[in-house]
Amino acid sequence: MRPNRAFTLIEIVLAVFILMLLLSLAVPSLHGVLADRRLRRSLDSFNDLVRQAEELSVKEQRSYVMVWAEKKVVLRPETFLRDEEVKATAALNLGAHEVLKLSLPAALVKDPPGEWIFWPSGTCEPAIVEFKGAAGSWRASYSPLTARPELVKYAAR
Repeated sequence: MRPNRAFTLIEIVLAVFILMLLLSLAVPSLHGVLADRRLRRSLDSFNDLVRQAEELSVKEQRSYVMVWAEKKVVLRPETFLRDEEVKATAALNLGAHEVLKLSLPAALVKDPPGEWIFWPSGTCEPAIVEFKGAAGSWRASYSPLTARPELVKYAAR
């Protein structure tokens, strides 16, 4: 007769312990990767809205404005044509704990309204935009000539 070949209870417990140890090391790094992906998505979504504002202002040869509203940023023409429906062209909706703040360093008034304008030439006001959310935060400085961001701060949680 052959003796039974099986795992002992100690071997099974040791294998489970090693698997749990590996999982406990992998979960925090996975959480960081997911937070970075969500934060990058917020930056990309905002930059898509900026590109859309720039492209529409040049294409239609009229000014477009990004307006900060409650829990969203909307893109609309600065003035509407006579027969045009008064509505936003595009919008970026923010999550429950997300904040998007606009600063206009060249503004002539102390507390300018939350409106960032793109002129028919494709240029815009210089602006600093700051995002804070559960995934982390970023701050970007936008060039007035190219409307391209220079990432000043990027910190995923």
